[in-house]
Amino acid sequence: MPIQHCIVHDIDKANGEQPASLRVANAELSASALLEELLSGFNDAYHAKTKAWGHFLTQEADETGSTPTFAAGLADYLDGRLDFVAFSRSVAERLLTLVDAHLSTSGHLLCIDYRQGETHYLGLALLHQRDGFGIDNALKVVPAAQLNLARMSLGLRINLTQWRSGEASRHYVSWIHDRGGRKLSEDLAALLGAAEGIDATGETRTLLKAFSDYVEQEDVGEEQSREKTEVLIDYANEQASRGEPITLEELSELLDEQQPKAFYDHIRNADYGLSPEIPPDKRTLRQFRRFTGRAGGVSISFDSHLLGSSIEYDESQDRLIIKQVPKQLKEQLKQRKE
Repeated sequence: MPIQHCIVHDIDKANGEQPASLRVANAELSASALLEELLSGFNDAYHAKTKAWGHFLTQEADETGSTPTFAAGLADYLDGRLDFVAFSRSVAERLLTLVDAHLSTSGHLLCIDYRQGETHYLGLALLHQRDGFGIDNALKVVPAAQLNLARMSLGLRINLTQWRSGEASRHYVSWIHDRGGRKLSEDLAALLGAAEGIDATGETRTLLKAFSDYVEQEDVGEEQSREKTEVLIDYANEQASRGEPITLEELSELLDEQQPKAFYDHIRNADYGLSPEIPPDKRTLRQFRRFTGRAGGVSISFDSHLLGSSIEYDESQDRLIIKQVPKQLKEQLKQRKE
């Protein structure tokens, strides 16, 4: 991941009574193997976070007036009218209000412009330090501070390639959207002049529902169902770890090499309202699993999220209680009764 530009500014929040102060760097950091490792660590930590995905508002749609300031400043930097140091300083100054309002600790603002493959990105994150231990040349234990990337609560990434290409994508900007920092996330979006363009959690949940419907509709066997589930989860997690969206056509090809369009056509024909590309939500993916079992002429398969709602397991009496019988099965039972 070649680093184009990188700089770190310091935001000091000494106590709750004094406003946060900014100590700016006067020059960029030189590219190095260590910086590459830091970028890799930032990406790993950032991709593991729950995020909001969106796009910049147009000037007409933005009532706060913040869109022209941030987006225009970013455009000025990319077009060479503003150097990276000056651009990063202006961003740091604007972020001071967020730190004052929502955070209680100091941090180092990492601003990094880099490429991953053919894609151009800008990443911003407030990194906090934690106390640790080290061993010096005299083999003595000494205090050593280190960056705590997992604690990152303020961060964003912009796919500059998508934004500048003028594509119709509505999720080229992403920012951390943890449950405990919802107001921070909202204020960061306002500062950026951005709006959510896609609900990653809702879209991921709908995709999993579409997959479950597809497996049942195609009457896929138990072993095949398990294999396809693993393919879906592995692909989705791989995309999430890279910070890339799930592409429905690509997923469809992976699920069935013999009929590569089958799952994609199922989604389109059933009109689930899914976007062609879906930013995966890792928390939703972790919760997804299919329970399957076959014995004595009975074959049962259902999604784990149904357990406790429409399906209950009575362990004491070894019974599985289905509260909502599938319509197709219900029709067959009625015909049998007649």
